Amino acid sequence: MNTCVRDTALALAVVSTAVTLTACGSGAGDTPGSGSTRTIGLLLPDSTTPRWEEQDRPLLEQKIRQLCADCRIEHADAKGDVAIQQEQMDSTIAHGVDAIVLAAVDARAMAAAVGRAAAAHIPVIAYDRLAEGPIAGYVSFDAEEVGRLQGKALLTALGAQAHGGRIVMMNGDPGDPNALSFKQGALSELRGKVTIAKEYDTPQWSAETADQNMAAAISTLGAGSIDGVYAANDELAAGSIAALKADKVSPLPPVTGQDAELAAVRRIVGGDQYMTVYKPFGPEAAAGGAMAVAAARGRPLDEVATGRVRTRGGAEVPAVLLTPVSVTLATVKNTLVKDGVYTIGQICAPPLARDCHRVGLT
Repeated sequence: MNTCVRDTALALAVVSTAVTLTACGSGAGDTPGSGSTRTIGLLLPDSTTPRWEEQDRPLLEQKIRQLCADCRIEHADAKGDVAIQQEQMDSTIAHGVDAIVLAAVDARAMAAAVGRAAAAHIPVIAYDRLAEGPIAGYVSFDAEEVGRLQGKALLTALGAQAHGGRIVMMNGDPGDPNALSFKQGALSELRGKVTIAKEYDTPQWSAETADQNMAAAISTLGAGSIDGVYAANDELAAGSIAALKADKVSPLPPVTGQDAELAAVRRIVGGDQYMTVYKPFGPEAAAGGAMAVAAARGRPLDEVATGRVRTRGGAEVPAVLLTPVSVTLATVKNTLVKDGVYTIGQICAPPLARDCHRVGLT
């Protein structure tokens, strides 16, 4: 089966194509006496969004090792580049892994690579993003509910301005199907109640691009004419807020977010960002790891799934869809702190000491 020699050969081949795969774990077999080692490919989209390397990767690896002590894990970061991820996928397939967990850079662009994996009898678990092609299973959060939570929170923040207020929509990467679902969920709350004065898609979820787009919106609409900002995640919120501050917009309009990044939570405490969406990464990674191990062992994924979803191609596949949680200043303590995501000490860095005391985060 897979040996250290093969791992080394793969690593050398991958380095030559600027693709990084790291193999973790060792052992004689998946179970005592089995005589074989399971190998699971873990393909993540980038390392610029903090969640992938700080939350998802360690939690996925932890769950996989918990369920399969001898499983090898081959990790790759696509650096936000579709071509790199396609090459990583092909290298992983060529290595003969037993299952792949894929968080696609671009769901549609990865369809052919998913098809090649299926042809090689390697099941692909679409993680967080519903990749196209013949995937074997799917693990994520209810993406439309994320958007609904963002839309509801923005309306609450707008208060009397909720009807007819002018907002800027900073949507996510058009190659990420979740971005469309977030937008649809948000519009189900916002449509007919606010005026969408400007709307942008943001390739690769880039904070820098969001900054540039918000600067353009301010230039067109006027610094005092933006009542609220729908930012699809915390990176886009950061870029949007940076542009608003650069143009000396005061007070800042309410800005949404997603992923509950520590920097975003600090912005909420400091009054720069109104809300974020907390998606407990532990349960998502646990479900993804469990589904990957089941797939690698050839077990039915319905044993892990809690339901099914229909793919773009029309197939129904086993799925786990988790429930997101809205977080505002009033709920930081009872959500993120209570769940042990961050301590009060982590959130309340010295510049925020007075704000934390004011809002009871002590």
